[in-house]
Amino acid sequence: MLSAAPLRKIIHIDMDAFYASVEQRDYPEYRGKPLVVGGLPEGRGGVVATASYEARKFGIRSAMSSKKALQLCPHALFVRPRFAVYKEVSRHIREIFSRYTDLIEPLSLDEAYLDVTEDKLGIGSAIEVARQIKQAIFDELQLTASAGVSVNKFIAKIASDINKPNGLKFIGPSSIEKFMEQLPVEKFFGVGKVTATKMKGMGLHTGADLKQLSEQQLIHHFGKAGRFYYHIVRGMDNREVQPHRETKSMGAEDTFPYDLTTLEEMNTELEKIAVLVAERLKRYNLQGRTLTLKVKYSNFKQITRSQSVTNPISKMPDIEAMAKQLMAAVHNEEDKVRLLGITLSNFNEPVIKVRGEAEWQLRLFD
Repeated sequence: MLSAAPLRKIIHIDMDAFYASVEQRDYPEYRGKPLVVGGLPEGRGGVVATASYEARKFGIRSAMSSKKALQLCPHALFVRPRFAVYKEVSRHIREIFSRYTDLIEPLSLDEAYLDVTEDKLGIGSAIEVARQIKQAIFDELQLTASAGVSVNKFIAKIASDINKPNGLKFIGPSSIEKFMEQLPVEKFFGVGKVTATKMKGMGLHTGADLKQLSEQQLIHHFGKAGRFYYHIVRGMDNREVQPHRETKSMGAEDTFPYDLTTLEEMNTELEKIAVLVAERLKRYNLQGRTLTLKVKYSNFKQITRSQSVTNPISKMPDIEAMAKQLMAAVHNEEDKVRLLGITLSNFNEPVIKVRGEAEWQLRLFD
């Protein structure tokens, strides 16, 4: 049952292993080898930013610690990211998009939604527009992208991930409801490992299972996200592609595969998260005056604590110190922690939102 709103033509473009692919393009000695872009494994708090497809075969994933990545693949190559180069490539990709539409919503340097309901060139077919964009990216940048095409953002995003790398998937209006019913719950955007485990514990394994619950039942079990699940499993997503949005916060969070029980363990994880936050602030030249610590406990209770400073911060040591101070203030020896997050806000200048999946949050595992 699709929404009664007019059907749009939405494309979700997602570059394939973007940072790693740029490095393999520019350095032939990296091609065909397991390549990890991010912090070096011998460094303090090194984290994987992107892994090549060769590295992913060993189980290496984004946001994994570099030391863990090295354990999984001892012969992997590790290189530091070159954000200036990635930004320039991203600018070129954006220019390619703009040949077809002005309705472009960037989610990050390597990902965007496009509304081509009325494309500039009068092509008329969103599938053909996506095909041409993919070809232009390959011809002009020697990189591959995957594209998902559908009538709304949610379905287009799922579609872009189906045939990666270098994929193109169309899910039309008549196919959406059946597609969503068959989709495993862990494939739903916003459903990570913890939520998926909770759903499966309730006997909810697919979209069809979710569909058996009323909106109020879903809200009861999953909070405000339950309303989103209710609509999306029915293919209903009326969100518009938004070309100009301001980000009000930037941060990162991590859900752990086991409970953290000591303050030392929590501080160790906060150090890793602080590295990620500092890297993202540096990438977009941002400084924030307010730091917010997010803590989710094993019983799913969640709290946030914030602290503001006169002089804006962006460096890892400052972020780490403030986060640990807030953590110490809320810590109780009986607490078991499953998720920690750090967010910076109250920026000096408004900036264009560069990642819009769930405010700006790098959701590592959930």
